[in-house]
Amino acid sequence: MRIGELAKRTGTTTRALRFYESQGLLGRARRTANGYRDYDEEDQRLVSEILALQAAGLSLDDTRPFVACLRAGHGAGDDCADSVEVYRRRLAEVDDCLERLGAVRAGLVAKLADALAREPGPCRVTTGYAASVPPNHFEENP
Repeated sequence: MRIGELAKRTGTTTRALRFYESQGLLGRARRTANGYRDYDEEDQRLVSEILALQAAGLSLDDTRPFVACLRAGHGAGDDCADSVEVYRRRLAEVDDCLERLGAVRAGLVAKLADALAREPGPCRVTTGYAASVPPNHFEENP
């Protein structure tokens, strides 16, 4: 299949496919007699795996072990230990980020509670921000 058809089948762009090729994620396409790139079902499988992994939150570089695993003949990109390690590393990064965001949120909730406890009144100087925020927007929600 030509590059446009591969892009259509996988829901990506020809530009992205050329980029994957330049990054070594997608093997150098075979060329037809007239110079067009020629892809097969295995190329489609690799692109689909790359896109699914990116949709799950992995970077393009993170997809390399999964692609290598598929190219080695495994049934799934995460059949190899290196791929599983990427999952573990990214989960640890996400957990760390969630922990930091939780701390930021707790700090903001505490500051809001302190401010509301003082029963703030009208302000002589206003930026209009308070009027643009819906009521109860900042109250504690699970």
